Amino acid sequence: MLIFFDIDGTLIGESGHNMPESAVSAVGAARKNGHVCVINTGRTKKLVLPDMEKLSCFDSFLMGCGTMATLHDRVLFHRTIPKELAEEIIEALYRWEIDAVLEGSENNYHDSFDRIFTGVFADFVRQFAGQGYGNFREAAGNFDKFYAYAENVEQMKGFAGEFQGRLDFVDRKKGFFEVMPKGCSKASGMEFLAERLGIPMEETAALGDSSNDIPMLRRAHIGIAMGNATEDVKAEAAYVTTSLEEDGVWNGLKWLGVI
Repeated sequence: MLIFFDIDGTLIGESGHNMPESAVSAVGAARKNGHVCVINTGRTKKLVLPDMEKLSCFDSFLMGCGTMATLHDRVLFHRTIPKELAEEIIEALYRWEIDAVLEGSENNYHDSFDRIFTGVFADFVRQFAGQGYGNFREAAGNFDKFYAYAENVEQMKGFAGEFQGRLDFVDRKKGFFEVMPKGCSKASGMEFLAERLGIPMEETAALGDSSNDIPMLRRAHIGIAMGNATEDVKAEAAYVTTSLEEDGVWNGLKWLGVI
């Protein structure tokens, strides 16, 4: 089988930011049994790199919600938002007073603190202090997707209306949205890689826990939700395993029959 795994909340938790030994053993056992194990994450390469060593047991990486695909360290596909569209996005973010981190493969970008509109988002970006993020002036032509926050849903509705047909939006709840080029999602990345490897979608499975995993679980032949998943994700799954900390990956792959 071709098996897709989200990272945050599925393979790696907040505590210690490490994969449980049971998850490492499960992925290793599945690969030994001939299955292809793939990371499928909303993180761009910039955000995956700090955890790349601990994720080295995977065959392939789908990153940025379907905007980049690698196989054994070789880039197969990479889609960056064109510079003209990127400049239009940045101008509209200002006009609608929407905060965002613009996420690229080589770097991420956020605005200076005196131009961030909300305290919620200022607190959010403080966690990236010291990571060398660029600013909005450097971003156009260099980001693949973005993570945005609006206090008022009408702001995001207005912004989204301007980019209908050009961007896709995932509601991450509580005012946060993940935004990709039109047609890019965790599901589109799955289809690309499955076709490239010659594996039918009927031989795919996916494990995830959050709202941007819903397209992945829907597209996989068999979707597995973590026990710590949100309720909307669990509703999309064929099976709900235990939580990450309770050997959820091992138990999910055991139920799937690949280990």
